[in-house]
Amino acid sequence: MKPRILIIDDEKNIRDIFSLLLEDHGYEVATAENGAKGLEKARLLAPDVVLLDMNLPDMTGLDILTRLKKDDPATGIIIVTAYGTIRSAVEATKLGAYAYLEKPVDNEEMLLAVARILEVKTLRQEVETLRSELVSRYRFSNIVGTSGRMNSIFQLMGKMCRVDGTVLITGESGTGKELVARAIHFASPRRDGPFVVVNCGAIPRDLIESEFFGHVKGAFTDARTEKTGKFELAHRGTIFLDEVGELAQDAQVKLLRALGEREIVKVGGAATIPIDVRVIAATNKNLEEQVRKGVFREDLYFRLAVLSLELPPLRERTEDIPFLVEHFLRKYAGELGKNLQGFTGAAMARLSAYPWPGNVRELENVIYEAMVMSEGPWVDEMSLPARFLAPGAEAAAAGPSSARTPQALRETVQGVAERTERELIVDALRQTGGNRTRAARLLGVSRKTLFNKMTVLRIRWPE
Repeated sequence: MKPRILIIDDEKNIRDIFSLLLEDHGYEVATAENGAKGLEKARLLAPDVVLLDMNLPDMTGLDILTRLKKDDPATGIIIVTAYGTIRSAVEATKLGAYAYLEKPVDNEEMLLAVARILEVKTLRQEVETLRSELVSRYRFSNIVGTSGRMNSIFQLMGKMCRVDGTVLITGESGTGKELVARAIHFASPRRDGPFVVVNCGAIPRDLIESEFFGHVKGAFTDARTEKTGKFELAHRGTIFLDEVGELAQDAQVKLLRALGEREIVKVGGAATIPIDVRVIAATNKNLEEQVRKGVFREDLYFRLAVLSLELPPLRERTEDIPFLVEHFLRKYAGELGKNLQGFTGAAMARLSAYPWPGNVRELENVIYEAMVMSEGPWVDEMSLPARFLAPGAEAAAAGPSSARTPQALRETVQGVAERTERELIVDALRQTGGNRTRAARLLGVSRKTLFNKMTVLRIRWPE
């Protein structure tokens, strides 16, 4: 669709010259000889740009400018006049005019002004589109769960969106802490502001202050230019401090000061910079225990935990697994170009029985891998990773969790599953004399699936 330009000028020759010039450059042009008709056409056509004469027979250009901006603030207006004064130019700019051109108008100057207005308008539309996509992507409904635990989480999140207090989100790795933080931000009054993520566990100790607050040029050896810190970048928005429990004691002191005083000083600088940010922090550690051990400052803990939200591990809300599986199935179907109906009952049983030490993040990775491996319309259990296929793998994985770390559980389950699956495949190859087609048939899988499994398990035949 061509950009629409409306010319409001009482001189016919001006309207004709501007019309020909703009049409030659690909614009759709409409004209009006006075203010009343100009306002009427503006309401009908919703022009992108208006070329407006300052002196019209029925009303002043400033009056028309005011009404045009009231009807549609996004309209770009260029004032054109033969009687330009500094005072009228200033007044027009205050009322929202983009440019002020004096007659006789330089054609190139006018075309450049029109092009810039359209460029700015396009950028604004793109920003609005991206913002809408972000809000849609991180709305509450994209956090999947219907269990009682998750319904309680949704209720708490709804209350936290309406206030501006600091939030501390706790939960094991992979439970979706950042997703929840983004959902709270995009449902809050700060949704139009930035959402800045800081991984506190990934920043070297000697750079944490510079990362948080920025530095001035020459503040230290490698400070060749001035740097804006994360807190300043998050002004009027939200800063998400992920893995806040990893901060060293000296970094905790500096963070506490920034939260308390609501202002920062760049490393090597002297001026204080006020900040208006909402802080959402997250950790997979028990900060109360860290406080008791003297590892985490008690005053910082209370500053962060004004509002608290604990996300349950997936093993405590297994009734949500079928809904999560369906969600990830839809999410990746288009990307993988597969029209999958779903997971078979046997595959779903394997997924439901697994303890999920990596929580929702691990489940998402498993669903993606299974979709890649699947060849039919349904994802069966043979498409699942090896650790899900061993007889008794569920019991092995679900052993005394209190004595095992999530990493140990993962390694135990994977080791048992891979050994068992390897034995099954090697036995089938022995029975069929190494015939892969017959071995696949004996195992109840396709030849391609057998090849993929042999590659993953590094089975060479004959060995």
